[in-house]
Amino acid sequence: MRDFRLLWIGETTSMLGSSIAGVALPLIAVATLHADTFTVGLLTAAAWLPWLLIGLPAGAWVDRLPKRPIMLTCDLTSMAAFASVPAAAWLGTLTTTHLLVVAVAGGVAKVFFTLAYRAYLPVLVAGERLLEANTKLQGSESAAQIARPGLAGLLAHTFGAVSGVLADAISFGISALCLRSIRTREPVPHASSGRRLLTEILDGIRFVLRDPYLRPLTLFSALSNIALMGYHSIQIVFLTHHLGATSAQTGLLLALSGAGGLLGATLATRIATHFGTARAFLLCETFAAPMMLLGPTSGDPGMALFTTSGFCTAAGVVASNILTSTFRQQYCPPALLGRITASTSALNYGAIPLGGLLGGLLGESVGVRETMWLMAAIQLSSLTVLLLSPLRRSRDFPTAPKSTRSAR
Repeated sequence: MRDFRLLWIGETTSMLGSSIAGVALPLIAVATLHADTFTVGLLTAAAWLPWLLIGLPAGAWVDRLPKRPIMLTCDLTSMAAFASVPAAAWLGTLTTTHLLVVAVAGGVAKVFFTLAYRAYLPVLVAGERLLEANTKLQGSESAAQIARPGLAGLLAHTFGAVSGVLADAISFGISALCLRSIRTREPVPHASSGRRLLTEILDGIRFVLRDPYLRPLTLFSALSNIALMGYHSIQIVFLTHHLGATSAQTGLLLALSGAGGLLGATLATRIATHFGTARAFLLCETFAAPMMLLGPTSGDPGMALFTTSGFCTAAGVVASNILTSTFRQQYCPPALLGRITASTSALNYGAIPLGGLLGGLLGESVGVRETMWLMAAIQLSSLTVLLLSPLRRSRDFPTAPKSTRSAR
């Protein structure tokens, strides 16, 4: 498990840095460049737009190439991109366009890293320990989400708003050093045999479209991500403008809300053991969705209800993500894993910038609170996709497809 621990340390450090930058970039846009609500939503969307643009071909390339060198290249690219923000700020040349370009560049690196990372993890950790590994990694991500508002605020107060982005650049350097220290040799990727890239991309798409489990999971995740990102992209505006929260209170409320993810990561394995993996997934999602409706409540209990809503939603979503990530890694043929992941992620993550833009646009036109309620309603209605799928009748996720599909 030495190599997994190195991957875990590097990824945890990188996730913490990225979490801080996720707050720092909008903070720079608002506090330093005086951006409006739509621009903040656009900045959030820009980081996820590459999934729509290059997600599918990236999956085919990841299946063709060794995974660890891809991850190293992505870490170094991200380090350079995010380091350019404090450099430009110190030179007095930072612009909103620069922030958008950095967000897109970091997003491109994130696409390749995520696809390679998910295909690489089963090389380091196999069998029953895969769920444990995903639980640890998701727990670290949740802890990073909890820490990010406070750390971002502390860094901004002490060293300036751009210091959070600098911390992100440093974290990518640490992740690269950890990756270089891993000793496990991964299997040689399958030879493409001169096949066209488009043909290989279509292999992954066909697998997802024909599979009775992956198809509804992908559709549900896309709808859910639109709702969640549309909701989250304007929650800081809701807290500050509608609930009158100060910067310190906003950071605290977001941290407390995110703590639910840590609870979800802790309980995921126990829930799956007791109810079965598929039932546990459904339970987590049906618990999380209605809790979003509490968030936009105003008045004296508004902050308490917002925190309760965020805590419960994060707990359910994180636990369900652990279960579905493990399912895909165990279920999908290794030679197709990159392309299958890309096929699902291109839609799932590609929906995130749409949600961010939708949240910003609707927040400006119909109101922030009304938009949050609408996003909560979309999340709740997306459960219909799961209830109409075979998952409704399953205790556990299957560990292999019923029929063998060609990976050629």
